[in-house]
Amino acid sequence: MTEALKQPTLVIPQLIIGLGNPEPKYDQTRHNIGFAAIDTLSRAWQIPLAENRKFQGEFGEGIALSGCKIRLLKPLTYMNRSGQSVQSVTNWYKLPPESVLVIYDDLDLPLGKTRLRLSGSAGGHNGVKSLISHLGTQNFPRLRIGIGKPKSATNHDDSTISYVLGRFSAAENKLMSVVLDFLVSCVELSLKQGVEKAMNRCNSWTGDIGEPE
Repeated sequence: MTEALKQPTLVIPQLIIGLGNPEPKYDQTRHNIGFAAIDTLSRAWQIPLAENRKFQGEFGEGIALSGCKIRLLKPLTYMNRSGQSVQSVTNWYKLPPESVLVIYDDLDLPLGKTRLRLSGSAGGHNGVKSLISHLGTQNFPRLRIGIGKPKSATNHDDSTISYVLGRFSAAENKLMSVVLDFLVSCVELSLKQGVEKAMNRCNSWTGDIGEPE
């Protein structure tokens, strides 16, 4: 049976993390789209988030619409120390790294594009670098949300930094609202059928919002 073949490699998230920075001045910035994703999942699944000092973040656990038990986390350690918060949760619940789904912004993806992968390098993202360092592996799934990049900018120059830490325009906010709605269905599919199955839907999305099959 196909189930016997798929079972050993089925990756089902148990902890979903959104990366961002905690101060009010970073609210709604491009770099904090991971926080916005967790807030969207929290509302969709009616899982309230509350500050948890032990986990150094805003944390909640409950049942997703797919019927799966899930934990949500927004690290409050600042981006480049996100791994501290994540490691405290994985240690407490004894979660393997592959059960940790991380959602974050990506300069190298066009605005609104989504990419789901089972593993990979940090790609220059300081939050992901911290996770890899603290989890001791890069074998954890990640969902990247494209924020685009300013024209004629190189990575880490002043214009790029100000762009990343800037806010979306009204038109961009409208698009990101659609993307975040889609993200919920994508994550729910990964909970029901595994990350690999959800990759096909998430990575080929062209803007339609529909129920996962």
